[in-house]
Amino acid sequence: MNILLDTNSKEPLFLQIKEQIKQHIFNGKLEEGEALPSMRLLAKELKISVITTKRAYEELEQEGYVVSAVGKGTFVAGQQPHVLKEWQMRELENELEKIIKSAKRLGLTKQEIIELLDVYYEEEM
Repeated sequence: MNILLDTNSKEPLFLQIKEQIKQHIFNGKLEEGEALPSMRLLAKELKISVITTKRAYEELEQEGYVVSAVGKGTFVAGQQPHVLKEWQMRELENELEKIIKSAKRLGLTKQEIIELLDVYYEEEM
């Protein structure tokens, strides 16, 4: 599992970890039942506090992305396809809300936002 932290970001490290693990689940890099690295191992690899990894794992568990078993570890929770899609839609809506707020701060109109969306939607990814 590849996690990259940006120490210059305003986003807390635990949130960066949490969001990257969620993305690994969404895009299939982490599959149902797959073990995550232990909190200590991940902290050591990322050169951060165990408290930081613990908080990321706890939030992932509260949100239903992972399950923890005492003495066994933390594992990707089973996701039914429609539930996984719903989570992905919720994440997309959150990102879209941030983008709309930024666009409004810039003074863009709804039509200008739609035009931008059209341009990016038509680009091949």
